[in-house]
Amino acid sequence: MRILLSGTRGSLASSGPDTVEYGGDTASIHVTAADRHIVLDAGSGIRRLSQAVEGQSRVDVLLTHLHMDHIQGLGFFSPMFNPEVEVHIWGPGSAEFTLEQLLGRYLSPPLFPVHIRELSSVVLHDTNPGTFELGPITVSADYVCHPGATLGYRLEIDGKSMAYLPDHEPALGVEHFPADPEWTSGYDLMVDTDVLIHDAQYTDDEYAERQGWGHSTFDQALDIAELCGVGSLVTFHHDPGHDDKMLNTIAANMRSHPLPFELIPGRAGTTIEV
Repeated sequence: MRILLSGTRGSLASSGPDTVEYGGDTASIHVTAADRHIVLDAGSGIRRLSQAVEGQSRVDVLLTHLHMDHIQGLGFFSPMFNPEVEVHIWGPGSAEFTLEQLLGRYLSPPLFPVHIRELSSVVLHDTNPGTFELGPITVSADYVCHPGATLGYRLEIDGKSMAYLPDHEPALGVEHFPADPEWTSGYDLMVDTDVLIHDAQYTDDEYAERQGWGHSTFDQALDIAELCGVGSLVTFHHDPGHDDKMLNTIAANMRSHPLPFELIPGRAGTTIEV
């Protein structure tokens, strides 16, 4: 399994000279295994993945949720407009609306010039908690703690696994975090994975003013990775106000303590082999 981080920023794209190292594009990751191509989320980072999947007959896009920073790149993903490529989009609907209806609010005028229903190669799948197969890859999905219907994903193949929870607040309402695994949001998706890509948007001081906004601190990400016994933790969904210097300082502080797993700061362009 090969994992390429294309967009690692959260909430709002933040390009400029101070964010070159970690990247300014919002969430999008390319996973390849056994000739299958899976894209996790469709933030602005998905645009550059168009070339990475060129020549493929099928691409699967797994959306965690429909906040704008996770779908804003869909209309700029060139396979969406290629009738020779099947683009299967998986993601949560709601009690009242299908995934197609919800995405259609963005991919339609006046917000976008093209209606999603006009794209003949796109197949939409309303995704609920459970397990499904994408060829030899087993995908597990479950709801996690974040405002609105939000899924986390676990991908497994040949005894290797990764989990992707980019927007996650498992400490919400917990008096002492981390709590018992049975009561920890997303635990079953994350436990014993080789690679965990997890929300690490806030410092402790920032989180004190943003509880309930749906995100984790750096320390909470460390705690959840240790609780779940992961092999590697990739910090993700960097706050748009955190520049490269700040993120490098935080990573150095995180590494100053003994860690029972590998820490990988989530930088755009990083490739991880599992």
